[in-house]
Amino acid sequence: MTEFDPGLRKSQVIAAAELQRLFKCSGQGGMRRSHRTNTLVLISRTSGATYFDRWEGDVFHYTGMGLVGDQNLDRTQNRTLAESDTNGVAVFLFENPRPNEYVFAGRVMLANGPYPEMQRDKDGNERRVWVFPLRARRAGEGLDG
Repeated sequence: MTEFDPGLRKSQVIAAAELQRLFKCSGQGGMRRSHRTNTLVLISRTSGATYFDRWEGDVFHYTGMGLVGDQNLDRTQNRTLAESDTNGVAVFLFENPRPNEYVFAGRVMLANGPYPEMQRDKDGNERRVWVFPLRARRAGEGLDG
């Protein structure tokens, strides 16, 4: 099976409609699964966001899905991302600094397993989230699935 290639270069900026067209995914949410392209598109809103996503060196720490209360690692796309080193789903990261502006950060993979962290939810309450440490996928690193 040929791996999906959206034809984007790192730091390329695209609009929401183009992201949806390329990946055949939803226009909503921070984790957008597409069965048609066998991909998971991660969107990190870098300003005014509920989540505390961040770069630490060359590792991007991405907060899982769920806006209120404790997050569940075995639920929906959190599970897809947690199992992405073995499930065959290709993961792509975009940063979203402004409305309708998606900056392609590249194809990524887990650098290590997800870990719990305390963050505030959209209502300002402390809760446990799952953070996924991601790194750029290097040329030649294929999928197992």
